Amino acid sequence: MENEDDEDRIGDKIIDIEKYLEELATMIPAELEEYEDSISSKAACERYIEKIVGAVVDLGFLTIKEKDLDSPETEPQIFEILCKNNIIKLELSKRLKDAKKMRNVIVHQYREVNDETVFHALNEELFPDVEEFIKAICDYLRR
Repeated sequence: MENEDDEDRIGDKIIDIEKYLEELATMIPAELEEYEDSISSKAACERYIEKIVGAVVDLGFLTIKEKDLDSPETEPQIFEILCKNNIIKLELSKRLKDAKKMRNVIVHQYREVNDETVFHALNEELFPDVEEFIKAICDYLRR
């Protein structure tokens, strides 16, 4: 990589994301009903979604900066730029933009958070999408 500080920041961000995923995995209730009934579980899981998606956005931006790609004007454009440069696949770009939208709903309370949607994302989407993103970034940076 061209800049050791950026390289360190990218490595640190990946470590943060992996730590957040590991911590989140210990908090997710086994069943939707348990999730819906537990204010503390919902609050903790939603906070970790916020942290993880925010860190994924940061990692994407750091990668764009490191490789001197087009600068995004908005956060969703980060994923579009990474896709355009064949760093991530179109499907992953769309899913990460959806995760960013979910994070915004949680953080800014644009509308009521749908517990079933969040629980599904926690159990089916967030982990594989974030892991695929990290792998794609690492593969690209090794080129």
